[in-house]
Amino acid sequence: MTSIKEQAAISRLLSFLQDWDNAGKVARNHILNNFIETNQGKTAPELEQEFSQGASLFLVRLTTWLRLTYMTGSCLDKLLRSIGIFLSAVSSNRYLIEFLEVGGVLTLLEILGLEKIKEEDKKESIRLLQVIANSGRKYKELICESYGVRSIAEFLAKSKSEEAQEEVQVLLDSLVHGNPKYQNQVHKGLIALLPCASPKAQQLSLQTLRTAQSIIGTTHPSIVDCVLKVLRTMHLEVQYEAIALIKDLVNYDVCPALLRGLVALLTPSVKETSKLQPKILHDSSVLQLTAHLPVFLQQAAAAKAIGVLARSNTSLAEELLHLRVVHSLMAAMGNTDHSNSQRQASLTLEYFVQTFPVVEEHVRRSLGDELYQLFRSNAGDLYMKIDSIQADILAANTVNVTRALHLSEASYRSASCSSGPGDQDQKAYITHFQKEDMEGKE
Repeated sequence: MTSIKEQAAISRLLSFLQDWDNAGKVARNHILNNFIETNQGKTAPELEQEFSQGASLFLVRLTTWLRLTYMTGSCLDKLLRSIGIFLSAVSSNRYLIEFLEVGGVLTLLEILGLEKIKEEDKKESIRLLQVIANSGRKYKELICESYGVRSIAEFLAKSKSEEAQEEVQVLLDSLVHGNPKYQNQVHKGLIALLPCASPKAQQLSLQTLRTAQSIIGTTHPSIVDCVLKVLRTMHLEVQYEAIALIKDLVNYDVCPALLRGLVALLTPSVKETSKLQPKILHDSSVLQLTAHLPVFLQQAAAAKAIGVLARSNTSLAEELLHLRVVHSLMAAMGNTDHSNSQRQASLTLEYFVQTFPVVEEHVRRSLGDELYQLFRSNAGDLYMKIDSIQADILAANTVNVTRALHLSEASYRSASCSSGPGDQDQKAYITHFQKEDMEGKE
């Protein structure tokens, strides 16, 4: 038999539940306020004590009302916070299972895609998904199986609230860790976010990609093109994260494609640079905006990234030399339409000149003594000192350090090998490049 005290507690619970069932929108809002104030931070046993071992009866009412009203946004913020008290309570696994059994994850994901729902309410939905994801691997898999990565990524791209976007980053980071079955799905979702229009979303995606990259250990080929396109941004914080990711990516099999892509960005095609030409010719106000042309922003960022990579690893610097980076850097230095391209290219070229004697020789020969001395006196300010003729010399340079490197390597191999049948082929190889070099000088 139950004691009088237990009967009184059960009576209070039934009365509370009856009040909820009979209450309208305003009264339920008041009940939720009181519940949040008095139960925030309580453990599952404490909640059971509060509800006379019938806390699940109130939780099921909350989840039912959520599924009935989430499209209208009625008291959604307080409703989600109330459910969060149950799900985040210590020893709350039973509550979590009860919530998931009625389709809780799908409801939370659907909330993210509704236009009429406030950003604050969507942020609460993300926090509940965080709680679910942090409960273990099977719960992370459940979110991913429910097309959660796509819904979460789309919300990150469209959200106007930086606080909400930062909460999404926490959730995506959680889904990457301890989720081997779907970590590649999360990785691809992050790559797909890079072209989005939100700078904050780009920044957070790049940060999370670095973490995902280290966990997965491999990369997807599409990441190269996506990261290089991010370099067109006007936002320095996004550019910083992109270059940081590029530094990580050179340790993977996409390194050759990445280096080729960076060097190619130093010399944009005529088609790309002439896109605004008709407007420039007819509207003087547009002329002032050419400095912000995305392709030139990308050119400057590529020059900066190449400098960062070359200074961090001599082997990478040598690989870049074989890709004719010196020629391309000098061409970028002649781009009088964008001073930052000139400056970044000049600073990066300075490193190559200081590090490799063969580069110094070729650059000196191409620039002539006067322009070379200007360059060496202060590479960062060179763009302010050169005239249009000198800029044309830089832009039209034909420097080919790669040929000299081949000659040097071939000579070394020839000297280090004993005479034999292969010597004639080696001599022919050297003679071929010597002939090309003489033609180049002519």
